[in-house]
Amino acid sequence: MIKHKRFISSLLVICGLVLCAVAGVHAQGQEVPQGYSSDKTLQKGLIVALKGGSKTQVVALTQDNINAMYGVVVSANDSPVNLSNNGTSTQVYVATTGQYDVLVSTQNGSITSGDYITVSALEGVGMKAGDNEAFVVGKALQNFDGRTGTESTIQITDSRGDKKLVSLARIPVTIGVARNPNLKVTVSNLPGFLQKTAQAVSGKPVTDNRIYVSLVALAASVLIAGSLLYAGVRSSITAVGRNPLAKTSITRSLIQVSMLALIIFLAGIFAVYLLLKL
Repeated sequence: MIKHKRFISSLLVICGLVLCAVAGVHAQGQEVPQGYSSDKTLQKGLIVALKGGSKTQVVALTQDNINAMYGVVVSANDSPVNLSNNGTSTQVYVATTGQYDVLVSTQNGSITSGDYITVSALEGVGMKAGDNEAFVVGKALQNFDGRTGTESTIQITDSRGDKKLVSLARIPVTIGVARNPNLKVTVSNLPGFLQKTAQAVSGKPVTDNRIYVSLVALAASVLIAGSLLYAGVRSSITAVGRNPLAKTSITRSLIQVSMLALIIFLAGIFAVYLLLKL
């Protein structure tokens, strides 16, 4: 009898471990939505961005700030567990990975399962990504042709100023904000390593003109800092030769000049970063 009880207890423990392992795998594949605040009511399926660098507030994403793409608004019931940042009435839940419904339109044509989804001319609403959008929110898991499963229709004005009627629907998407793999690469006269360095710093495609301006700013800071340092060292050596007793004060002056040159150089580096990043 005791052996039977031990066997049953062991079996229950094993079952519990298996269930925990399955739950862990599921949790890794489906991220826990995070709670954020919002100035406006954001409906389920909208693509959002963090507001002005805030870590607690989100806004509907637009094409103008596509580089700030963050995640998708989900229902609080879409996950068995969710994390809350506040208790306000404008709280929304945002998922950055996992499989969730996204509100999409037919602005860029019918959507086929496997197409990348980006933001459309409608705030927060997705569409099939082409080769001009820098970022995508994920991959569509369902077809949408604008005829079947349509929730509503709306007239929009696209980037060319043309008015068109588009259909809206929510379709499942594998969420994962990333650079658009189909992004059209423009021909550049710059060396490849400069383009790669600029994109690594900015995290987005950078135009040749912006890179040229950055190079000029960097060259100017190096030239000014180098000239100051050279002049300081040269004058210090000359001064020490003429008046060895003033070596301490001359050395102090050289250190001050060196510090000024370093500050100018670092300011140039920071200016280059801002030019590429903003």
